[in-house]
Amino acid sequence: MRILIQNCAVLPMTGKDDYITKGYISIKNNRIQALGPMEELKTSGSLAGNLLADFTVIDGSGKVALPGLINTHSHAAMTLFRGYADDMPLMPWLQEKIFPAEARLKAEDVYWGTLLANMEMLRFGTTCFADMYFFMEEVAKAVEISGIRASLSRGLIGIAPNGEEALDEGVQLVKDWEGQAKGRITTRLGPHAPYTCPTEYMKKVIVCSDQLGVGLHMHLAETQGEVQDLVSATGFNPIQWMDNLGAFQRPVLGAHCVHVTPEDIEILSRRSVGVAHNPESNMKLASGVAPVPQMLEKGVIVGLGTDGAASNNNLDLFQEMRSAALLHKVFSGDPTVLPAYQVLEMATWGGARCLGLDHEIGRLKPGYKADIILVDLDKPHLCPKHDLAAHLVYAALASDVHTVLVDGRIVMQAGQFLTMKENEIMHQVEERAQALVEGL
Repeated sequence: MRILIQNCAVLPMTGKDDYITKGYISIKNNRIQALGPMEELKTSGSLAGNLLADFTVIDGSGKVALPGLINTHSHAAMTLFRGYADDMPLMPWLQEKIFPAEARLKAEDVYWGTLLANMEMLRFGTTCFADMYFFMEEVAKAVEISGIRASLSRGLIGIAPNGEEALDEGVQLVKDWEGQAKGRITTRLGPHAPYTCPTEYMKKVIVCSDQLGVGLHMHLAETQGEVQDLVSATGFNPIQWMDNLGAFQRPVLGAHCVHVTPEDIEILSRRSVGVAHNPESNMKLASGVAPVPQMLEKGVIVGLGTDGAASNNNLDLFQEMRSAALLHKVFSGDPTVLPAYQVLEMATWGGARCLGLDHEIGRLKPGYKADIILVDLDKPHLCPKHDLAAHLVYAALASDVHTVLVDGRIVMQAGQFLTMKENEIMHQVEERAQALVEGL
């Protein structure tokens, strides 16, 4: 398949000053073949004259092309519980509401809930997400159908009666699905958190990760209470505990990392731990404010995540970018903190680095996978066009996303999905969600 996007602005995320006012992107199979100003297109031997008949041509007039956004932390099927248990502290929310509802989940529920999440994310310009949940084979099937890219982990709760069984399922997920969906699926092991995965259990997870050659995806230092409890039990806070176990000697994606010390930040930087910053979930659950500016200053790899739709309540990375930028400005008292381009970089290149996929996605450059979104700039709230990065972070709406390509395939065009039946998915989720919470 060959696709040519032309007449669009191009924001490749390869450097703050790298910007093409009116350009093109040519795609062969699933990779970017070339990009540049439209003037170059007229002189390119492979793209000139009648040869364009071999291409599917997308007119990008009035739009900006940029890498697809990357959601570094989610629980996709929790779309089923969107709006079910709001305005509660984290632990009561989990223990009194979410865990009882999740105990009723069947594999088919997770499949449909994940399809809804994939549809929502793609509509909002997210082309890749990291997920931790259960019935992960159903999640993988939904990813395969929807056309999105994903890093999948079976959530592991070591203190649960089925902790060993869950680890077996996590191992099997890696064996069955790593590299599947034409390479769009990668996998990790997903120990839930230090407070649910005791030391001996974590040691087993680490051994399995080494045997499989995959990394970990884990909640770390999300609340002050969990930090205090772990210090009381082990003498270490979560970051120190993981480092002491040797867990950081393999790729680790740490979700939240809110309550971390300067010493923890040094460890995260030294060990190349990817941090998934979830500002809206952290605000809603009053978990705190992660010291992201300090992390970035010390060279920590930081991406953006939404968390699950039950604690956010949407999967909108445009909102997440705006929230991250504004939250850290007001929290630090410094309006220069987290400028727009840096936040946009967190949502693209930073996310790719968190997932170990920065050699293939997160930027627009020849040889990279063609995960591309076109955002419609012909909107009153995006006029005049002084600074596109600032517009995308501070003014753009997720509904401005016009076209989405993943792996060189058009999955949404002019707001219409080419891979999923929107009404069927929403109907299935509505019925299943009501049944899951009835009587709780």
